[in-house]
Amino acid sequence: MDVLSIEEEDRALAVVLDEDPDVVAVLSLQLHVLGMESRCYRRADVLLEEIDECEPQLVIMGLEFGDPDGIALLRLLAERRYAGWVLLLGGVERKISRIAERVGHTLGLQMLGSLDKPMRMTELRQRLDRLHLGRKPAIAPEDDPFFSAAELDRALERHELTLHYQPQFELATGRLSGVEALVRWSHPEIGLIGPASFLPMLTAGQSRRLTCHVLEQALADAEQWAGMGVVLSLSVNVTADDLMESQLLSLTRHRRPGEPPLVVLEITETAAMDDELLGSEIAARLHLNGMEVSVDDFGVGFSSLSRLQMLPISELKIDRSFVRNLQQDSQDAAIVEAVALLGRRLGIRVVAEGVEELDCLPTLARFGCTHVQGFGLSRPVPADMIPELASDQSPIRARIAASGALAGNTP
Repeated sequence: MDVLSIEEEDRALAVVLDEDPDVVAVLSLQLHVLGMESRCYRRADVLLEEIDECEPQLVIMGLEFGDPDGIALLRLLAERRYAGWVLLLGGVERKISRIAERVGHTLGLQMLGSLDKPMRMTELRQRLDRLHLGRKPAIAPEDDPFFSAAELDRALERHELTLHYQPQFELATGRLSGVEALVRWSHPEIGLIGPASFLPMLTAGQSRRLTCHVLEQALADAEQWAGMGVVLSLSVNVTADDLMESQLLSLTRHRRPGEPPLVVLEITETAAMDDELLGSEIAARLHLNGMEVSVDDFGVGFSSLSRLQMLPISELKIDRSFVRNLQQDSQDAAIVEAVALLGRRLGIRVVAEGVEELDCLPTLARFGCTHVQGFGLSRPVPADMIPELASDQSPIRARIAASGALAGNTP
């Protein structure tokens, strides 16, 4: 085998499905330049016939190409337990692309968002850089869950579930103001595993245990940071069922009122609005015990604004799907602006999630968002890196200042 053949074999494989031959040709060339092998198809049925054999790590597909349509094809890929990534091509109304993305996520596919036509090399490179594609696709789960309940129990007992922290910055000053605790599984054989691979398999009881474990570990880390003079708010993701866990209160009961860190419990908008729990005694007691409630992924569900007014909520987090296309989509911009205005009128913090490109910061500041987080500012980091990040924020502040974001008032 010659050197060229070895290089081609080492390339990750992407398959492209679109009816437009110009689109297919451009994408094929771009993928080759970016170091990927590609195969191109104009019919979905042919792709499905060959996908098990060629095992691509990436499927790039349009949504309009006859029968089956793009959304139906997503279902067929899920039925075949396709374990690679899926990148959608634009060309349809953005709302349709978003529906397709949500369908793919619901089906368990690894969705990489959508790419507008004409495709720009820089955008495609940014998407592929996140994947760190290897030679083989991810392991597909069998009929039984890849991780059993017993394995997850052992992981909890052995303290294999560790925390990384997503930094959150105050937009007006650029200072590190808080962190969001994100769980990772340090598996002894597989290595570091992201939450998407095991959180859906947790039982309700395991979920409550994990939430308490995360809060306990995060409070311990925050106490160490405070000893170094670093005081930050601490956000922990919870479910509606988790809020019924009495241990949440006992874990923070030793703290005096107003004593740092400020603990923020994040619950998704759907759970917050569909469950009366947040308007009940538990939510009030959390508030009285010095914890705050944040509505995560705000804008994705359908909220009752009168209900939002009645709940003891201190923070709204705008879903990343609106922030990502803020500069290109006027509807996204209108939604972000409306949520920021709502937050200002209610006197609560408004956090923009998923900031990847800093050119959106001036717009977020003008709309009235108070805090930002995302890979464009910092990726999640281990606990021991937080003090260093807090003490040397000049690069972050410089990046925010260079973006043109203006100082403003923070509730």
